[in-house]
Amino acid sequence: MNVKSTISCAAVATLFCVAIAPTTVSAQDELEKRATWSFPDQLTVKADLDKYLSESEVSEAIQQQIAILWEIPIESDDRSLLLDQLINSFALANKDVRELTARLDTTPATAANIIPTMLTDESLNDFLRNNLRLFYARWLAHSDLQDECLQVLEGITPSQVVDPATLLFYQATGYHRILAKDVCLQKIDLLLENEEQLPRRYSTIAKLMKADVGPLKSDSLDEVARLMADIRRRLKLGRAGTRVRKEEDDVVAKLDKMIEELEQQQQQQSGSGGGSSSSSSPAQD
Repeated sequence: MNVKSTISCAAVATLFCVAIAPTTVSAQDELEKRATWSFPDQLTVKADLDKYLSESEVSEAIQQQIAILWEIPIESDDRSLLLDQLINSFALANKDVRELTARLDTTPATAANIIPTMLTDESLNDFLRNNLRLFYARWLAHSDLQDECLQVLEGITPSQVVDPATLLFYQATGYHRILAKDVCLQKIDLLLENEEQLPRRYSTIAKLMKADVGPLKSDSLDEVARLMADIRRRLKLGRAGTRVRKEEDDVVAKLDKMIEELEQQQQQQSGSGGGSSSSSSPAQD
């Protein structure tokens, strides 16, 4: 190979490196920009727990019992196990947490009409209270109590809990059930930022919810049917309050609107067609 060819090859290689470098950096920047939340590791959670135990003046004997729980690392990708382990630790150290978790084991979630006081007590340690709220909300969601679940989770951010995926997942499912489309899609997109690290059931259901609620149009028969299903769910749970009456009024208003639009369309078709022998009524239909 002559000198000119060598120089040409070197020039091409240099240009190629220059061309792909911005793309690589851009892709990395985009990835970092896209992931706005992350999973805390077990050591970080244990350090936060130790700080809580120290500040709460938990006895040395109880701290040793808790330390035993954390000797074996959690190898599963399911981060909800980390939440369970943390709550079990809190139960050993805190009488109120112990009594609350014991009630959850024996009480159906449908009987939970009042949110426990300690979940709204802002004087309580934030690390304890926020993770306990997530634990309690998960229990509510498993019994189809989406409204109560969302109420408990209100204001919590992914950085405030040890299992941010569970937080975002149950916020998304809650908003999906009550047909809060925009907020639901926002939570789903946030959850899927770390799709590769999610439990498979979370990522699969999140994608199904997005495909389901994404095309949903306001004032459509599909929306009315879902509202009616939500009304039935609330009535079945004994939640016949203001929210149900409002949804019932919304359903009637949406149906009236659709009937009026159908009647207008029928009148226009009859006028343009020179009359019609059909006597069908949109309202009756």
